[in-house]
Amino acid sequence: MISDCSPFLKGVMLGSTVFALITMLGHIKLGHRNRMHHHEHHHLQAPNKEEVLKMSEAERVELSNSIRVYCIILVTPQDVSLWAAVKETWAKHCDKAEFFSSEYVEVLESVTVNETDTWLMMKQASIYAFNTYKDQYNWFFLAYPTTFAVIENLKYFLLRKDPSQPFYLGHTELSGSHEYVSVDGGVVLSIESMKRFNRLLTVSPSECPEEERGIWRMSEDLLLAHCLRYEEVLAENAEDEEGKNLFNTKTIGMFMKEAITDYPKDIVEGCCSDMAITFSRLTPDEMHVMMYGVYRLRAFGHFFNDALVFFTSKRF
Repeated sequence: MISDCSPFLKGVMLGSTVFALITMLGHIKLGHRNRMHHHEHHHLQAPNKEEVLKMSEAERVELSNSIRVYCIILVTPQDVSLWAAVKETWAKHCDKAEFFSSEYVEVLESVTVNETDTWLMMKQASIYAFNTYKDQYNWFFLAYPTTFAVIENLKYFLLRKDPSQPFYLGHTELSGSHEYVSVDGGVVLSIESMKRFNRLLTVSPSECPEEERGIWRMSEDLLLAHCLRYEEVLAENAEDEEGKNLFNTKTIGMFMKEAITDYPKDIVEGCCSDMAITFSRLTPDEMHVMMYGVYRLRAFGHFFNDALVFFTSKRF
């Protein structure tokens, strides 16, 4: 995987020459390293492990059962290999996962939205998901098929979060003076956020851009942020106790390559959080490698005693 990485600084020199202009126009994504961000914004941290260990068994079971995650994966017929890889790997760990495509693909059981524009697909998928499952799930996870997600880590992160509050979270970035969550790393919306987003789409659709258009095309994550901000739903960055990002917009290989340069004496620690939730830009082969590493590989003589166990309808 490391051999597939592109250098972290690729394009930075070119970008710096037009930084002021692009920032003013507000249509470029400003990347972050995997450490703490250098601008002020909302930070949501994972629960303290010691607090979880102090919970009673009954409280742990109740919490485990209360977190229900519905996964929305946006795909196209051209993504069939990625689509299949996601279906065979991490999507099985969602309480329910559905693939939304511009065309119906019977073998992969897609939900057809009759749109080719990604932003329009996202809106149609959100309306469908909320109207169909609003009484069954309290968290909605939106992702591309190039994303690998560890759903158990997501549920752990959400333990002390209130889904009745209006916020959405993931890997936040800046566009001008506004923050948004990058869809590349996956987006998590509380049920209240989904309620407000759908209310806007159905009651006041003119307040939410219809499609990606214009000379300076806004990406779907910026459009989503625009609509949610109108409904007073703000972007939150998810991180661990050390300030490391939990939602990542690169592969592990890319982070490892950066850590070799930045933290040569402690590469693994310098790379990523041990409670990471997502990695992105994966190929189908890398998806299966991640599945093996996360759910199958164990080091003999090392014992893992998790305080909580999350179950879905499928067993592995």
